[in-house]
Amino acid sequence: MSENSEFRPGPATGVGSMPGEDAREAARTVTGTFEGPETGMPYLAELPARGPGADMIGRTAGMLVEVYARVEPSGWRVGDRPGRDTRRARTWLGEDLDALEEFTQGYEGPLKVQAVGPWTLAAALELKNGEAALSDAGACRDLAGSLAEGLRAHLDDVRRRVPGAQVVLQLDEPSLVPVLRGQVKTASGYRTHRAVDRQVVEATLRDVAGVRDGGPVVVHTCAPDVPFALLRRAGATAISFDFALLTERDDDAIGEAVEGGTKLFAGVVPGTDGPLSDPAGSVMGVRTLWRRLGLNPGLLTEAVTLTPSCGLAGASPEYARRALAHCVRAARSLADNPE
Repeated sequence: MSENSEFRPGPATGVGSMPGEDAREAARTVTGTFEGPETGMPYLAELPARGPGADMIGRTAGMLVEVYARVEPSGWRVGDRPGRDTRRARTWLGEDLDALEEFTQGYEGPLKVQAVGPWTLAAALELKNGEAALSDAGACRDLAGSLAEGLRAHLDDVRRRVPGAQVVLQLDEPSLVPVLRGQVKTASGYRTHRAVDRQVVEATLRDVAGVRDGGPVVVHTCAPDVPFALLRRAGATAISFDFALLTERDDDAIGEAVEGGTKLFAGVVPGTDGPLSDPAGSVMGVRTLWRRLGLNPGLLTEAVTLTPSCGLAGASPEYARRALAHCVRAARSLADNPE
């Protein structure tokens, strides 16, 4: 039996980012809300409010092997050697891992870590000429190889720290659809980089996902028109998305994904402060989708894990705590009344 077939992420989890700058407080909130199979999957929180190096791109750039990046006014740019920005990114990741380790003593079950995927990284990381790595096919290959090597070391570190965990890798790919459509702007802002061939996108994702050696990989994208079929072929065990952005055009791809055993991480709770509906109201759309697709209601709790619609970095700490707890309550509502 493959590790994927045993992947049970639980009823709820978060996407990754949290508000504030306190690693211990974030770890306490996440592990206190998601305690394992009954409530949901804990994860390594990201705290971008700390500044460059704690942001999504900088954090992942700090994991790269033999590729270094520094902050320029225009964003993150590849450099020749590790500098202050690389060291800061690695220090903050270490602090986050220390906090997670402290609050997962004796934990057994799935545990999620997040990193930017190869295509969003290529769209955001500048080469020395100021253009995105996306502009150079060779640079994209080198970046993906460096990322895979860095992720392998990162995953090994998490396993050492939390030996009872089934480590789940989430690749964040918010720029994936623009990459596929040729919508990523050049440095001048007047043109766009040409679309990357879908087979190249798929193969690169598959290579990076391969660091899990057949273990669970989640791909998260909070953009419309999620390429469900491509992500499944690339090795995604689960696909994480903003449920509000789905349209009926996605129905067939979702139906095929569920029937093929792919898990759905459905973002049903707003990621920024606002009123929360009752738990049953939050999952009404999920139930409606299930009926429309003619899927077995009994599959719902096995196939769907509830999350916020995206990361919670833009929320207040109080709202972030409520939003994560609301995901757990909404999941319970779904389990109690799948129809």
